[in-house]
Amino acid sequence: MVGFGLRLAGLLGVVGGMVAGPAWGADHVPDWVKAAAAQTLPHYSESTRAVVLLDETTYTVDAKGQAVEHVRHVVKILRPQGRRYGYPMVWYDKDSKVLSMHVWSIDPAGHEYAMKDNEISEFSPPGEAGMLYVDEKAKVAEPPGRDPGGIVAYEYEERERPYLAETTWSFQGIIPHVKQSFTLVLPPGYTYTTTWSNHDKMEGADLENHSYRWEMSNEPAIDLENVPMHPPEEALAGRMTVHYSGPGLAEPQDGTWQGIGLWYEQLSKDRLTPSPEIAAKAAELTAGKTDFYDKADAIATFLQKQIRYFVIEMGVGGYQPHPAAEIFKGRYGDCKDKATLLSAMLASVGIHSSLLMVDTERGVVDPKDPSIAGNHMIGAIEIPAGYDSPKLHSVATTKNGKRYLIFDPTWDLTPFGQIEDNLQGSYALLIDGSNSDVIQIPVMNPELNTIRRTASFQLNADGSLKGTVVDKRFGDLAEQRRSLFTRADAKQQQEYMDRTVAHDLMAALLTGLKTENADDLSKDVTTSFDVQASHFASATGSLLMVRPRVLGSYALEIDHKPRKVAINLRSTMKATDEYDIALPDGYVVDELPDPVKEDFGFAAYESKTELRGNSLHYSRTYTVREVTLPPEKYLELQKLAGVIAADEDSRAVLKREK
Repeated sequence: MVGFGLRLAGLLGVVGGMVAGPAWGADHVPDWVKAAAAQTLPHYSESTRAVVLLDETTYTVDAKGQAVEHVRHVVKILRPQGRRYGYPMVWYDKDSKVLSMHVWSIDPAGHEYAMKDNEISEFSPPGEAGMLYVDEKAKVAEPPGRDPGGIVAYEYEERERPYLAETTWSFQGIIPHVKQSFTLVLPPGYTYTTTWSNHDKMEGADLENHSYRWEMSNEPAIDLENVPMHPPEEALAGRMTVHYSGPGLAEPQDGTWQGIGLWYEQLSKDRLTPSPEIAAKAAELTAGKTDFYDKADAIATFLQKQIRYFVIEMGVGGYQPHPAAEIFKGRYGDCKDKATLLSAMLASVGIHSSLLMVDTERGVVDPKDPSIAGNHMIGAIEIPAGYDSPKLHSVATTKNGKRYLIFDPTWDLTPFGQIEDNLQGSYALLIDGSNSDVIQIPVMNPELNTIRRTASFQLNADGSLKGTVVDKRFGDLAEQRRSLFTRADAKQQQEYMDRTVAHDLMAALLTGLKTENADDLSKDVTTSFDVQASHFASATGSLLMVRPRVLGSYALEIDHKPRKVAINLRSTMKATDEYDIALPDGYVVDELPDPVKEDFGFAAYESKTELRGNSLHYSRTYTVREVTLPPEKYLELQKLAGVIAADEDSRAVLKREK
């Protein structure tokens, strides 16, 4: 959903902070650029690609509530990889306007450049999957001198969207900032509040005449390069959100989640009304059903399968959904459209639901920072008081005791009653009028996200192996297989499975590939195949070295550096393997790997290799119970990674009988 913060800046580079200043430069580099370039820089590591020397924003609100933003931004490129930060870019749409923009640069040799207006181009981002039309565009420049030691600067003035009484100062990113400031200018009679994320609250300096200024120096970069299992950058970056209100605003902001909820309710409420056609379809889908879950499931499945994800957004359309009747008639819409139609259809059969504003990256929405920082909209279906069902899994309870089933109609590969892994543990704004508030989306039970592999193999004396494998998956772990076996052709399916098996078996041949239930989200997607490999066991004299863990790996990507950021485990899960390997004639077991059983609370791993009749039987279970860990748990995660790696590489020793 573009309006809710789709992060487009990464397409071509980095959009600067946001500011105001005096008259634009004409054909020379302004003194403020030269002053920023002349600064003595702090010491930076050799991996630092670029540094923001100056980032100033002035945000001016007039008596009618219309805001204009002025920006000054200066960046110095330190490494060849830092050239990507030398592309000034300013986004706008039909409800905002870039009033002026100027760009300058100083190359490493000291030559100065001032770009002409006709050298600044307009850029429309390529549509992502399902995006038919989005009216966001950007003014983009490619100044000369973007080499190590070079300076790139720009200044712009932009009229902001008229329907928001909120702005966010993002003062931290993936490169360091030397000097930055944010100035708020309000008309008489206006007030403001600030909320902060990933930074202690700071009071702005009162500049008189209803102006306020915040300043920061030497803000460090968020360096996530080569940091395994890291959270998204946006979940770690410091930001300040400003809400303002006054007599000129139709929809003032009070800096609370309730205030944002009331604002969005006004924006969307007339869009949620079910038309006669919607009511008729909902009645058809729920005919003969009296149970809450069954009725909601029927409508939810229709939204998942019959309403295409397709985006047409202009101006306020980035925030405001289309009317439910239009969405139903066209059978398409974006995330907020699909959530809106879901609400309308449920309402027509007597089930209340609310829109739920969230972000597709866990941690971006901060419960301490009320804002519209999220980029996604889903649904929250109110569960009747006293109702219970074992099928209800993604259930959140509000402060007033109401229970909601959290459901994303956009994502068509997650079973109803559950929520996809990237949203689990996230905070979200429940839009319910005066009861609007932030809630946390629950983390799913590991039993709802599973892999169950079973296989029987015959090992031969020459080290070759052949057998039959059955792989069953459910929940998020089934997504890739469901997509593969419902959307790809037979050749692509075979190639994918060949690559998968090749991770564990050399010179493997996979035949007889079959699949079941790929399009039924309520059942395991089951894949079965025959496989043979010519070099599985290795011989040393009369001994055969055999790896009991034939297929599949749960190896964790870790390092051994001090950990400073949270650990992203992505999803809860439970995976089991059961393998039987029939011994070759004339061989007996000489040595077996020791059993393993470790439980760290957030995850557990156990395995065992034993002789059953004339076969090696390998069994293991890997369980992940949490999605995010604090940095201090990294030592335990390193130990878990070592346990898994050692077990996956362990060998049984077979000996030829005399």
